[in-house]
Amino acid sequence: MRFLKRFAAVAAGLLVFGSGFAGVSAAAAPYRHYVALGDSYTSGPFIPFQRLDPLGCARSTDNYPSMLARALRVRAFTDISCGGADTTNMTTGQSVPLGWNPPQFSALRSTTDLVTIGIGGNDFGVFGDLVGTCPGLREQDPAGSPCQDKYTVNGVDTIKERIKQTQVRVTEVLRGVHQRAPKAKVLLVGYPRIAPPEGTCPSVLPFADGDVRWLDSVEQALNAALANAAAADGATRFVDMYPASLGHDACAPGAAAWIQGKDTNLFAAASYHPRRSGMAGVAAVLRTVT
Repeated sequence: MRFLKRFAAVAAGLLVFGSGFAGVSAAAAPYRHYVALGDSYTSGPFIPFQRLDPLGCARSTDNYPSMLARALRVRAFTDISCGGADTTNMTTGQSVPLGWNPPQFSALRSTTDLVTIGIGGNDFGVFGDLVGTCPGLREQDPAGSPCQDKYTVNGVDTIKERIKQTQVRVTEVLRGVHQRAPKAKVLLVGYPRIAPPEGTCPSVLPFADGDVRWLDSVEQALNAALANAAAADGATRFVDMYPASLGHDACAPGAAAWIQGKDTNLFAAASYHPRRSGMAGVAAVLRTVT
């Protein structure tokens, strides 16, 4: 998912840590080299503390890859995730505010033995269109589904059609990971819930009532596409965060919410993105499968 472009301007004052992770002795480390690939649902915009390599990627030292690396006590850890990334940025560099992120596959080595991938939401502008368009349509029909109507053409849900193409792209990404890191355990990480399974919270998710249900169905379609890509690959495990995040959507009360609502908190999370608690939730699930 794409985070706000003003990130570079406001985040420069945040305390930052270095780009590496100091693991423990080789005897204690079950993994030699862990690489994290992904978009902003992996990198963690505005979650303290933000790294500078580059600042525009919005990589947090408390995103789920960093938490997992600490929990596993890996010998070496490379987090090359970047806000705004899509599947093309696995093989193509990414220009970001105040810097450049190299192709994410460049972090992979023949000795890499653990890879996590969180990608797909930005492909074909799916999440960007949802959060950029739907809130502005709510006033037209608060109880209806004006955004779903906008993206339904001749009875075809064009957003979900895009997701079918994303599945093809993600399958290619997995193939590329195996080619570059043939010994690695590969985990494809699904997206946690943004919308609740029932009810609405317009002060947090300013979508029309019907569009909240549609948003949830779109996310389910995206996670299904990721699961299908992993199944087609045959050598990747899909880690489904949708069930694990039940009760932790953006509408959940207080600290129970893993996802930030419409209002960015410059010291906690970007709008519609995971909070630190959400990252901890993903890391905990990943820990059970590593």
